[in-house]
Amino acid sequence: MTTATQVRSSSVFLVSGGAKGITSLCVKKLAQQQPCTFILLGRSEILENEPDFAKDCFEDAALKKRIMENLLAQGEKPTPMSVQKIYNKIASSREIKQTIAELQATGAKVEYLSADVTNVAELQQKLAATVARTGAITGIIHGAGNLADKLIEKKTDQDFEKVYTAKVQGLENLLNCVNPNQLEQLVLFSSVTGFYGNIGQSDYAIANEILNKSAHLFKQNHPNCHVVAINWGGWDSGMVTPELKKAFAERGIDIIPVDIGTQMLVNELHPAHHDSTQVVIGSPTIRPPAPLDAELKSYRIRRRIVLEANPFLYDHVIAGSPVLPATCAMSWMINACEELHPGYRYLSCKEFKVLKGITFANSNVSEHILEIQELAKSESEFVELQTTILSKTPEGKTHYHFRAQIKIVRKMPEAPIYESVNFTEDNIITATGTDFYQKDSSSLFHGPAFQKITRVINITPEKITAECYWASISAQKQGQFPINWHNPYANDLSTQPLWVWLNHFHQEICLPGQLTHSEQFRALPCDEPFYVSCEVKAKTATGVTSDYYIHDLEGKIYSRILGAKAVIWPMRMMNK
Repeated sequence: MTTATQVRSSSVFLVSGGAKGITSLCVKKLAQQQPCTFILLGRSEILENEPDFAKDCFEDAALKKRIMENLLAQGEKPTPMSVQKIYNKIASSREIKQTIAELQATGAKVEYLSADVTNVAELQQKLAATVARTGAITGIIHGAGNLADKLIEKKTDQDFEKVYTAKVQGLENLLNCVNPNQLEQLVLFSSVTGFYGNIGQSDYAIANEILNKSAHLFKQNHPNCHVVAINWGGWDSGMVTPELKKAFAERGIDIIPVDIGTQMLVNELHPAHHDSTQVVIGSPTIRPPAPLDAELKSYRIRRRIVLEANPFLYDHVIAGSPVLPATCAMSWMINACEELHPGYRYLSCKEFKVLKGITFANSNVSEHILEIQELAKSESEFVELQTTILSKTPEGKTHYHFRAQIKIVRKMPEAPIYESVNFTEDNIITATGTDFYQKDSSSLFHGPAFQKITRVINITPEKITAECYWASISAQKQGQFPINWHNPYANDLSTQPLWVWLNHFHQEICLPGQLTHSEQFRALPCDEPFYVSCEVKAKTATGVTSDYYIHDLEGKIYSRILGAKAVIWPMRMMNK
């Protein structure tokens, strides 16, 4: 049984990188909530007595001018580098003093140690004397870090060491300076770069992901300690210039306001979050689109799709066998095309065909293959790709399962309006919610992951209008087919009203066969209503052709499927 710990007035925190920057702001917020003792570590030295020329001079340009004048007076030739070096030393000392003063103003006790977190011998020596005064360290906040941003092919060994050691060796050294069994809090300042990756920060990503894994390992070995690796996004601080803010905005990346971010740290240390070992606070670092290669490329992606890894399949059982929904196959195609071309998003799909469905009863297929061939592309506009899902038997026979032509675009068009919206209720079909599902052989066979049609608003021999509400399912249940821009589960639900129409007028049921043309303009909503207007274009003894419009109350379209062909399926086969 674990014991929830909380920050107390007797707590003693060892804080790397805690005297300056974002870490210092977080420590100040923590001290405001609960004054305790802080041992701040940093490489910078405090100038007990500033040079006379710097006294009472706090404006950057004026201070740099005085530094230049002082160097000239000493007979030295000032250079930008030499001036900046002296300026940084003075400015750093001032920031550390200000941090100490603001912490003490909260009632907290503060010690500052000038020590390099990567030098364990120096660290142990200086900490021993400090701990004799403050008492045993009960918490660590590891905020130290370095950057050396550049493309991986331009990084040097020194770049990697600079970034890696501050994070990883620094953590190891801090833990070597305390008794881990006495720690009540361990807070690691990680980064969304470690979680999502980022161009130019391969070393930083590696170091921060090691911090994440270290947090889980430490928690496993010390369950009573409140351990959390916080994967921070970009902060709205001095390091984020107006130009960088603009660049972030263009890429859809939010930055963290200082007041909110620092309070989030305090919140994470509340005993209620004792078991949250890793959290992400910030937006994904969305990669800008890479220039398109003029050559039309092809790709082969292999995937072992297994029933146990995809719990949603138990909600899609046909004739006693779990079957991969066609929308999940389409989602795999779409997601792969998007991931191969960062910055481009799925817009349309043509000639999607179910050739031979993928079932999971007594399957002897060890893997499925997604083949992708670029057909055409235009820089910063679109890419068109032919996609095919296939598999091979142990005997070498090829089975083709699904085929489609996908178009991804750099900029999405404005969502159109469905002009034939009709919400007039006729009360012809009074069934609601789960009444449509799994009642008998004429009911929809889908389980909860693919439900539900809330109600049928109206129905005629030419059209059905239904309200739908797809309730979110867990990432674990989604398995190998996660929801991204394309939601395979809500999209499957969107085609179900045709089943209701066919059963009502013809006492028949159907399964998807081909989607002639489909488009998506907005993400289908989760946990809120949306509407499907299904227009029936043709009906034969073996199939139905229809158009689907998925839209909101105002008729603004999320997606539409034109010329969809469904195959009439014998009712007796559904539960065979």
